Amino acid sequence: MTRIALPDGRHFAVTWSIPDAFGGMTDAMLRRSAAFHRVAGVDVDVLTFDARPDTPDVERMLRERGVLAPGVRIVNLYDWLRSHPLPGGSLRHDPETFTPLAPDEATEVRRRGDHVMSRSRLDVDGTTLQTDHYRDDGTLLLSDRHDTRERGVLGGRSVVLCDGEGRPVRSWRRLWTLYRAWLDALTAGEPTFAIVDSKTMAPFMLEYRRPHVITAHVVHASHRSGPSEEHPIRQSRREVLEHLDDFDLVAVLSERQRHDLEQIIGRHDHLVVIPNPRPLPPEGSEAPSPSPRDPARGVVLAALTRRKRVSHAIAAVQAANTRADVDVHLDVYGEGESRPALERRITDPAAIELHGFDPDARRHLPDASFLLLTSHSEGFPLVLVEAMAAGCLPIAYDIPYGPADLIRDGRNGFLVPPGDVDGLADAIVRLQRMPPRHVARMRAAAVRTARRFDEERVTRIWARELHHAEVRKEVRRTARFGRARAAAARLPLPRPVRTAGVGVVSAIDRAVRRLRRVG
Repeated sequence: MTRIALPDGRHFAVTWSIPDAFGGMTDAMLRRSAAFHRVAGVDVDVLTFDARPDTPDVERMLRERGVLAPGVRIVNLYDWLRSHPLPGGSLRHDPETFTPLAPDEATEVRRRGDHVMSRSRLDVDGTTLQTDHYRDDGTLLLSDRHDTRERGVLGGRSVVLCDGEGRPVRSWRRLWTLYRAWLDALTAGEPTFAIVDSKTMAPFMLEYRRPHVITAHVVHASHRSGPSEEHPIRQSRREVLEHLDDFDLVAVLSERQRHDLEQIIGRHDHLVVIPNPRPLPPEGSEAPSPSPRDPARGVVLAALTRRKRVSHAIAAVQAANTRADVDVHLDVYGEGESRPALERRITDPAAIELHGFDPDARRHLPDASFLLLTSHSEGFPLVLVEAMAAGCLPIAYDIPYGPADLIRDGRNGFLVPPGDVDGLADAIVRLQRMPPRHVARMRAAAVRTARRFDEERVTRIWARELHHAEVRKEVRRTARFGRARAAAARLPLPRPVRTAGVGVVSAIDRAVRRLRRVG
């Protein structure tokens, strides 16, 4: 394997948390981080900002499962503060708002083993009014109060950091200001590349601008709003996508999504397509499993939520089984709020089995004949790539975005009009009635398609685009410096083609040379 040259510097993956039963976004982030280490030899810190008390246990479990590569670690804000001083800053809080909780005031306590990690005070509706965080030795680490204007009434904010003796040393009125101070301490002025995956953390990262930090955002899910909404971009994506230029790089997962997004917000040089990688398979395992496959066994790997429409998969299999010569079984791996409703839809328990969440559910793909994907929308469903790599044929709704970028109907899988349950059932039956040689050719074609998403190829794209982002930022910085010098000297600004004189020309020359080196 040829070593790929990612830009020199610190590499961070920024997310809110690592959920216990995490899905596509977190999985893709961890895979990309592992690929950066395996293929490019860089270490990646996954930065989390939630206050769950068991982050070290989560990291240990993920490492035991092989999800975390040796060069990837999880760094949590609160755990870091427990063992590191945060330099700089000042203490400007109102002493009356610094009211550490007594044990009997807490209505919620979170522990790590025998240690109390935090205590919270809630109002009658369960809204958090104050949370105090502690070190392992019981000293107060940080007091975060949300009712500084009137005790017991949500309003105002006071965040106070304490030293190892529990004495106040720094304070803020917004939690984001603490986040910025933490990132400044982590980067320490060194070249840094921070890729934010979480839509929760993306608005914060929009505001984190430092000369030495390249910020990139990956849009994992579809940006489109529902048909009943007036704005074409869904609310959760709007703030970020309407301020695209505040990031140095924005990646979507498919060409169709980029084209569709550009129709709304216009073209941007730093809006690029970078698909999620699938892990490199063990040597010799690139071909489909040689073990006999049950041609009538299907699988669904999805959260049991309304967006995933697993009810359509269940209905399609049950409809297919009404045909005299078809006897299909479907295994569903996933958990969510829709499970009770799905259980009621199963009329033949022998045909449909809900297994619940299984972190290693992908191991069943080489034994399954087909995979059903019935979502309303996706960013780029990596599960399709994984299924195809295993020779498991995808039967998917032609939704935005992803399936049509991968599937050629009847050649390496099946595309069905969105919401067409009868069409799903027809595709299942069609696959069952195909000659074995035809099916084998389709499986081989699916495996070839999946090779486009090997982590070496995807990491090479990341290396190129991060280098380009670095160059764009250098050119913009030099141009701003040139304009500032011109304004200070009361000189007219040069025309855009000459922007800032020799300084920018030199920067562009360096940019061209660097772009040629990285391809």
